[in-house]
Amino acid sequence: MRYYAGQEIDAGAEAVTAPRDVAVIVGSLRQGSFNRRMAQALAGLAPIGLGLEIVEIGELAHYNPDLETTPPAPWLAFRERITRAEAALFITPEYNRSMPGVLKNAIDVGSRPAGRSAWSGKPTAVISVSPGAMGGFGANQHLRQALGALNMPLLPHPEAYLGGAARLFDERGELTDESTRQFLSTFITAFSAWVELTAGTRR
Repeated sequence: MRYYAGQEIDAGAEAVTAPRDVAVIVGSLRQGSFNRRMAQALAGLAPIGLGLEIVEIGELAHYNPDLETTPPAPWLAFRERITRAEAALFITPEYNRSMPGVLKNAIDVGSRPAGRSAWSGKPTAVISVSPGAMGGFGANQHLRQALGALNMPLLPHPEAYLGGAARLFDERGELTDESTRQFLSTFITAFSAWVELTAGTRR
């Protein structure tokens, strides 16, 4: 017997289509960050058609065009991983009414060299997560503005601004707020439909 998404499948059954490969970019480097916890919670709520994987961005050198003659290995690995993905999901905190610098740097690294952006054409969505009441609204909108310049079809609705993040998880980092769980389920289901609508035909 084979297993797919935790379910047993008869070996003689019709082949199951693999889930869409979604690169999840978390804008916080802290291992226990609320944003990372949210990414992990979403992975558990994703429908069978999506496969979410966090792509790390902490080792990417600051973007400098002078380095393009011999690109750093982490740049090349990151670009290859994003190119391979069928969609991207951004989860970000808010720093000074904007996205963190490390996230903007990852976007810049993936968008270069000019004319060879790894992001181009990939369906995307944004979630902002903050301890504050506004739910990272400023970062969310700033990030959406940047993604709009990258030829990435952006999920228009529902928008996701999650405030009061410190109250959403238990001491083990598990999501415990039921209303948030229900919203995330709605969000990730909508994103799955958006990816199918905009990702194009598979080879």
